[in-house]
Amino acid sequence: MLRRILGLVGWIGAALVFAAVAIRFTRPEWQRWYSALAIAGLVCTLLYMLSQWREIGRSFSGRQARYGTLSIASVIIVLGILVGINWIANRQNKRWDLTASGVFTLSEQTRKVLQTLPNPVNIKVFAKGEDFDRYRDKLDEFQYVSKKVNVEYVDVYKRPAVAEQYQIQQEGTVVFEYGGRTERATNDSEQDLANALIKAVQGKEKTVYFVQGHGEKDTTGSDRTGFNGITQALKTDNFKVEALALAQKNAVPDDATVVVIAGPRADYLPGEIDMLRAYLKKGGRLLVLLDPPARADSPQLTNLASLLHEWGVQAGNDVVVDVSGIGRLIGTDASVPVAVNYPSHPAVERFNLMTAYPLARSITPVSGGVEGRTAQTIIETSPNSWAESDVKALLATGKVERDEKQGDKPGPISLAAAVSVAAPEPPPPAKPANQVETPDNSETKKPETRVVVVGDSDFAANGFLGLPGSRDLFLNVTNWLAGQENMIAIRPREAQDRRLAMNADQQRRVMWLTIFIIPGLIIVTGIHTWWRRR
Repeated sequence: MLRRILGLVGWIGAALVFAAVAIRFTRPEWQRWYSALAIAGLVCTLLYMLSQWREIGRSFSGRQARYGTLSIASVIIVLGILVGINWIANRQNKRWDLTASGVFTLSEQTRKVLQTLPNPVNIKVFAKGEDFDRYRDKLDEFQYVSKKVNVEYVDVYKRPAVAEQYQIQQEGTVVFEYGGRTERATNDSEQDLANALIKAVQGKEKTVYFVQGHGEKDTTGSDRTGFNGITQALKTDNFKVEALALAQKNAVPDDATVVVIAGPRADYLPGEIDMLRAYLKKGGRLLVLLDPPARADSPQLTNLASLLHEWGVQAGNDVVVDVSGIGRLIGTDASVPVAVNYPSHPAVERFNLMTAYPLARSITPVSGGVEGRTAQTIIETSPNSWAESDVKALLATGKVERDEKQGDKPGPISLAAAVSVAAPEPPPPAKPANQVETPDNSETKKPETRVVVVGDSDFAANGFLGLPGSRDLFLNVTNWLAGQENMIAIRPREAQDRRLAMNADQQRRVMWLTIFIIPGLIIVTGIHTWWRRR
């Protein structure tokens, strides 16, 4: 009788364990019942095993039992190894992205912004519960890179009060909170999420002024020579773009973070040069994109070149020619020098993308510097290039022939130079009201003046902005000028479309191959093997 009761207890224990497992996966909200049933089932099973200890002992006395015991022990050891590996992996997290285009890898810029976060950032995703997974792909990476990122997923239908508190107007809104500031993104792409993060961290936009009035590039132009593409890119880095007509001003605006002169065709007036000179002496930041003469009779930009010389940069009166053959990879000729070499400088730190410069002039540091202002080359062409001094003959005939006796300078040729020095005449530091200046709170470090000159403006125009490095180079240089070194990196790329398009006949062949031919071959091979063994 007791044996029957204990046997029934064993069956009851097994039933309780199965019920606990079923509740665990089908009714997670019944957590307390799951735990109670699991414990009761295990106790019943243990009582049954204790009542059968003689039979269990005898079952291990035979040869087959010993083999079975070894098999069970092997399984337990393997399970133990797997548990150990998972335990280690849970504490030493390492991820690999095996996709061809790096879909699940954050860009260098996003990683730098995350790694340099001084304070925690809170991210709230407002969407339907079933849509959370498409945001986790990127936001889990955010948390993996930085421990200062906190992510919360809010179902707008289950928690409408929270959605109302944050004034959510549409599903799929991601809110970034940092230092009392709030920014929003309405897309799950890395570019949109990173832009919202950058704006939340930086706060107020910095202003980039493009000088107009001398034939410079049109910041709103959508044609191949226009600059609306690069101005949109500047906005993604939290810059505000404005036009600046120096002839209508008395000075460069005080809120100018960076002033850009992009491809002027006429020289600047002495009064305009004086305004730029005063701006630089106070710690201004200037980016000059200086094209070579478009025609043999084009006027020289003497005043602007003289200003650049004051800061240790020499604009060559030449055209750079590149016969290395690299340009053929992008469908250009020798008049478009291509650069893959960027001498060490913060503005081009770890930059390794190819850039091309349609009809460029050499930009070199003045030997020995000027009044302590020493520039540095940041872009160089290949050794199979040179600076053609006979610009009139080159533009008239189009013939490419190197002649050092005529003054042609052999490559590699410097296409851009940068200089940074302490501002000669810094403005007095802003002092809060009612604060008495003491040696402890007085400003001791002078603001820096930074200047970058590039011998071409078309590399940043719409027609060449599609090349891998053009956009990133312009933005990195601008961020260096603005003092935002943490933004100098390679930016997020759009995921490539790698879908395989097949017509009806190809789809039918794939179906026959996968459903009938391959499984049929496996079955035939199995039957053949069985027949031979038989």
